[in-house]
Parts: sequence; C-alpha cells; structure tokens
Amino acid sequence: MNDRYNSPLSERYASKEMQYIFSPDMKFKTWRKLWIALAESEMELGLNITQEQIDELKEHAEDINYDVAKEREKIVRHDVMSHVYAYGVQCPKAKGIIHLGATSCYVGDNTDIIVMTEALKLVRKKLINVINELAKFADKYKSQPTLAFTHFQPAQPTTVGKRATLWLMELKLDLDDLDYVLDGMMLLGSKGTTGTQASFLELFEGDHEKIKELEKKIAKKMGFEKCFPVSGQTYSRKMDTRVLNILAGIAASAHKFSNDIRLLQHLKEIEEPFEKNQIGSSAMAYKRNPMRSERIASLANYVMVTALNPAITSATQWFERTLDDSANKRLSVPESFLAIDGILDLYLNVVDGLVVYDKVIEKRLMSELPFMATENIMMDAVKAGGDRQELHEKIRELSMEAGANVKQKGLDNNLLELIANDEAFNMSLEDLQKTMNPSKYVGRSPEQVDEFLASEINPILEANKDILGMSAEINV
Repeated sequence: MNDRYNSPLSERYASKEMQYIFSPDMKFKTWRKLWIALAESEMELGLNITQEQIDELKEHAEDINYDVAKEREKIVRHDVMSHVYAYGVQCPKAKGIIHLGATSCYVGDNTDIIVMTEALKLVRKKLINVINELAKFADKYKSQPTLAFTHFQPAQPTTVGKRATLWLMELKLDLDDLDYVLDGMMLLGSKGTTGTQASFLELFEGDHEKIKELEKKIAKKMGFEKCFPVSGQTYSRKMDTRVLNILAGIAASAHKFSNDIRLLQHLKEIEEPFEKNQIGSSAMAYKRNPMRSERIASLANYVMVTALNPAITSATQWFERTLDDSANKRLSVPESFLAIDGILDLYLNVVDGLVVYDKVIEKRLMSELPFMATENIMMDAVKAGGDRQELHEKIRELSMEAGANVKQKGLDNNLLELIANDEAFNMSLEDLQKTMNPSKYVGRSPEQVDEFLASEINPILEANKDILGMSAEINV
C-alpha cells in the first residue's frame, strides 16, 4: 500500500529469509508449537490430558485463524489470550488444556528466544559466506604490493591481500563472539508469573521433580539444550543486550571495511561493483559513487546505535518484570536483525565484485617508494665506504627537496635523481632504480596471508562447507 509508512528495512534492505523469521506467521506458529510442547509434556508427566487432544492441537498447528484472534483481541485487549481463544475455536476438545499453568511470557518470551536464535543462525551463515569471499580475495592478491597508510599518510608498503586480512580478522572475531552467544541461547521455560513455578507446583501436586522434568521436555521438543535456571516472569533482558551487541560488532567491522573501500575508490585503486546501466549521479554522469559501501556504513550506524536500546531496557526492568520493555523490543530487536541482514548481503555483493586497478596501485606506490627506500639506499652507500651520519643528513635534505618539488611545484618525485647526482652516495641512477622493486618492501605480507588463512580461516570454512555458496544479489 502506498498510503502508509513502509519500513525501508523490509522494502529495500532485508532478505525474505530474515523477514520471515520476524513475521507474524513465524511468531504465532511458534506459539502453537510451544502450547503443543507444554500440553504434550504435561500429559507425559501424568496430567489428565489425552492423546486425542494433543492430536487435535497438532492438526491445527499451522492454519492460524487470524481473523478470529483479531476480533477477540478487540474485546479482551490481550494478544496471548486472543490466540488461546482462537486456537480453542479450532480445537474444541483441547481448548480447556491450552496454556495450562502458563503465563503470557511462556509463549511470548520463549518465542522471542527461538526467533533470535534462528535469526542468529542466518546471520552466521551470511557472515561465513562473507568470510569465504574475502578469503578468496586475500589469497588472490596476497602478493600484490600496494601503498600502506598510517594516519592516511603514505607509510611502508603492504599488499592488497594483506590489507584484506585486516578486514577478515575483525569478522573472525565477530564469528567467535556470535558462536559463543549462540551456544549460550536457552529458553525461558515454564516459570510462571514471578518465576517461582507456583502454578506448576499446584498442577503437579507438589512434585518438584516433575516440574524440573517438564522444562527439560519442553526444551528438547523445541530444539534447545536447557532453560534459564532462574528468572522472574521474563527471561533476563540481558540476553537481548548480548545478542544485539553481537550485531553491533558485525556492523562495526562492516563499517570499517566500507570506509576503506570508499577511500580506495577515491584513490581509484579499488572499486566496488558498478552495473552496466547504473547511474552514479543525477547531475554528473561521469561519477561512480561507492553507493553500496555508503549504504553499509549508513545501516551499520543504525545497528550500532540501536544496540543501546536493550541495554537501557535491561538496566531499567523492575524486580520480576515490568512491561516497559515490550514496545522497545518489538522495534529494536527485529530491526537490528533486518539491518544486519542487509549489511551482510551488501558486504558479500561488494567483495564478490571488487575491481582492483593494479596499474593505478603500482603508479601511486612507485611515486612514494623512493622515500621508503632511503634506508636501504643509505645502507648500500655505507657498505661502499660512505659515512652513515653524513649520508643520513644528506638523505634528509634530499628527501625534503624532493618533497617540496612534489607538493609545492607539482612535479614528479625526483629523489632518485637527486641522490644519483650527489657524489656522497657514489651510486648511478640505474643502480638506484634497481632497488625500486616493491616486493622487497612488503615484509612478510604474502606469508602472513598464507599463514592466517591456513590457521584461522580455512578451518572455519572447512567446518562450514555445507553453508557456503550464497548468492551475492542485493535488493534495490
């Protein structure tokens, strides 16, 4: 519809897969699965629930009668009880045992955990595919010398592939954090109104062991290892903080990558993909703006800032629960996932289509290399009998003269010519030019790439080869 607001996260950025995870269908089908798990577990532990009732619940697990639930909510103003009622309309034999002993948070909070877990799994899949493409890029260009920068000022050379490992290292740290949090995801379980399980103690006539077994059964049926050992009515909102901090970390890494690509595109050394019919500017037809990298940065800012929401919510919950978390959670958690989903799709697309202009890279490096080679030149002159202190002062003076020629007069770097014409060095221009092999100045960059990929990245890719090969397509 065009007469009301539509979220750009759904319209432009997030994938269908991530949108489904946070859809009403996913939410309410999970509610019904939780009600089935609860009733089935209660039956297995001896409550007066029949298999016929369970079968009726399972028969209508997927075909949610939304119209009935919406009409009921207008009357009772309670979403959970509206869906309990709607489920009961479809399951008349089982309606009396739906939600038995539970509170709203049994379906609400357990579903939130399940949804976030599924969303983290999709994020993980996409993150590993980005790592895979970036590893290929690093390996391909591991020996391509390029000018390195500190403070965005020319520094000693590195290689294009070595620089890519810096982006990879941050993503690897993000993956480590994600796996740690994902491994720690647990259901709320069946805790009751204040977390004491009093309603279940009543149902099971004081049998504590059955109550503990109930949670184990529910967790297993829903695909989890365990439930929170203690809670109030809700699971600790600290869990939302942990999850969104993972997304914020990935966003920060993607932002750094996008910054570097934008700077390199300004230097015309590396360029993000630019499609045949793409328009870079409405006014300047010649421009090829780094729009995808800019979009990564923009969405990353949103994710990093939004991570503050669950932190504030967690900090301000009162005792066993307050409801001032609800509206915030409905916004901050889904939208952070939708945004990081778009970021990773963009990241994959950019890496998959990066264009490297090696001639531009070489030209810029060679224009600065004479300054960086002066230490080697000076040592060669000392070996030939020169005085180190005198040569050091000469190098300083000649470097300043060559720098002034470049910056003040707009001339090419003529440092090698100045050195060749200085009798103190006793070196010909031809001898000096022989020292201008960029590969001599990149240190262990190629070896570092090989070692890093072998020890840190390839084991990850091998262990996750079944999820590699995602498309690099993006939305508009």
